[in-house]
Amino acid sequence: MKVAILDYGAGNLHSLAKALEQAEVNVTIETDPSVAVRSDTLILPGVGAFASASEVIAPHATRIRDALNSGLPCLGICLGMQLLFEKSEEGSGVGIAAIPGQVRRLHAARVPQIGWNEIENATDPLFDSAGLRTAYFANSYVCEPANPDHVTAWATHEDDRYAASVRSGNVVGVQFHPEKSSVAGILFIRGFLASVRA
Repeated sequence: MKVAILDYGAGNLHSLAKALEQAEVNVTIETDPSVAVRSDTLILPGVGAFASASEVIAPHATRIRDALNSGLPCLGICLGMQLLFEKSEEGSGVGIAAIPGQVRRLHAARVPQIGWNEIENATDPLFDSAGLRTAYFANSYVCEPANPDHVTAWATHEDDRYAASVRSGNVVGVQFHPEKSSVAGILFIRGFLASVRA
């Protein structure tokens, strides 16, 4: 199975690629979205700013969204999850808009949130199959889907409860970093890839 990590200037590409390779798939890091969307699975990585990433993606947003709407499996991680939405309070630019909604700043005194946090009310089977109950977060912004039914797990930072994961068909977004979330996080990634194979 061919898995493409879309490189739009975000960090953490190589540790993510290493985690994916452990799942015995053919991983490439692609700078050209038109090539990336011809893979079997698309990964939108995290670590970075919405405005700069959306500037790279903007000319290709329609093409990516069309591919996702046509069934291309996608895993968006942290910033990658946020890019699946329409816009962000973090800065100018537009997202892919594969999931209606926007990105807002965390309502908390301590921002960014950095470290381990509990996953709450997970409904996506990927969490159970991986045994993922806590995950590693590094974020100042969170996603607000227009349709709450898209939320498949929650987390709380101070008093702010937010979407820890979302799903729309074959498109999954996670605000945490599974590649940094120990064995259960790697199993989450493997479970996602296994669901794509199935």
